[in-house]
Parts: sequence; structure tokens; C-alpha cells
Amino acid sequence: MPTKPALTAAPSAPAPCITLIGMAGAGKSTVGSALAQELGWALVDSDHLIEATYGARLQDITDALGKSAFLDTEAKVIAAIKAHRTVIATGGSVVYRDSAMQHLAALGPIVFIDVPFRLIEERIARNPERGIAMNPGEKLEDIFNERLALYTHYANMRCRAEGKNPAQCARWIHDHLPPNFLQGDRA
Repeated sequence: MPTKPALTAAPSAPAPCITLIGMAGAGKSTVGSALAQELGWALVDSDHLIEATYGARLQDITDALGKSAFLDTEAKVIAAIKAHRTVIATGGSVVYRDSAMQHLAALGPIVFIDVPFRLIEERIARNPERGIAMNPGEKLEDIFNERLALYTHYANMRCRAEGKNPAQCARWIHDHLPPNFLQGDRA
């Protein structure tokens, strides 16, 4: 039986990672899980990191902090991610802080999981406890339209997810990674 090399320290270079961005309800966590499994990588859900930091549900945190303070907190949590061979599923609001997006870009490609508004609206209606960073009086469609430009700006790849299941999205992402991206990934 072959022996595995001993792991004595974390890799000195934190990349490669693949980051998934998109609206709440786009399926980032589900696609991220399928992609991590396909690649044999870890999965980090940044919303879960925020919940673990505060010991509370995401919606309770966004309600208590307000949108601006929540976005600052989210950016700090993102900036603290030091990972290797990891799929990072982010919260939908991560694109509001350039510092967070620059950190994620330094870790590897950013993939926009693109789902049309009507599906986002349906999925969020089925899970109204989902944490969404929005100010009182803001409408979901306005946030969707505002974020669409940011997702497009920051993404290296755009996976149009309508009509694809999570495994198909994961395969599409895997097939469209930059040439030689996984070349050094022989752990």
C-alpha cells in the first residue's frame, strides 16, 4: 500500500481556489459542494463562517448590524480566508466590497452562478429565513439588478445555471477552468 506524504505545514501559497458568486438562491453552496466533490477539494461557505463568528443565524446578524456594517463584517471574514484547493461559496452581497473581491481574485478564478430573477424570486420565497443584506424598503428585484453588474464585473467565468442541475454546473465549471489551472494540483 503506498504511503501518503506527511503533512507538516500548510502550503505556503494559498491558491488555487475557485470562488462562486451570485444571488442568494442561485445555488452557490449546492454547486460548490458538487464541484468540491468532483475536484476532491474542500468547500468553504462564507455565510457559515460569518454565522460561526457570531454564533447566530445570518439573517439575525444582518438585522442586528444593518446592511453597511454587515458588508464590512463580511469583507473582514472573506479577507481572513487562507485556503488551498478549496471551493469558496460566498454570500450574494460579497461583491459590494472591492477589498473582499480582490482577496478572492488573488486566490483563483471567480465564477458567477447566473440564475434569472424569476427563479431567484421563487427560491427565496421557499426559504424566507435566508439571510439577505438589504435595507428596509429595498426590493429584491432592485438588488438583483444592482448586483448583476457587480457579478459580471468581478467574474472570470459565467455559468448560466438555468436548466442545469448542480452536478452539470460543476462539470461546466471544471471544463471551463483556465488551461493548466489544475496542473499543479497533484496532492
